Amino acid sequence: MNTFYLRVISSNKIFFEGRVEKIVLPLEDGEKAVLAHHENMVIATSIGEIRITTSKGELVGVVGEGFVQIVNNRVVLIVDSAEKPEDIDRVRAKEAKIRAEERLRQKESLKEYKQSEASLARALTRLRVTEKI
Repeated sequence: MNTFYLRVISSNKIFFEGRVEKIVLPLEDGEKAVLAHHENMVIATSIGEIRITTSKGELVGVVGEGFVQIVNNRVVLIVDSAEKPEDIDRVRAKEAKIRAEERLRQKESLKEYKQSEASLARALTRLRVTEKI
């Protein structure tokens, strides 16, 4: 199968680097799969789950907001955070979910509301991904 080079960079580490067959990215309005020889583009990504398919199997991760650049069969995903399911603390994720839901119920400024909404999305994604392992 055709492969392409992928590099996933978070604010504090390189999450993944190597040849892959496919990556599925979270977008604001759904998901986007990238295969070898994809059209060149830059796309904003959203908080959610990424799925990377290599010749050895599938790697799943939880990423924060960022963007992906696809150029000449090379893909670079830059995000503010990236975690593997086994690195996620489910207790902390549940507590973060409860805090975010409570903040959303309170009257807040638009900025605080958006921050709480992002916190809730991140907590829900972390819980959903860790349920699979």
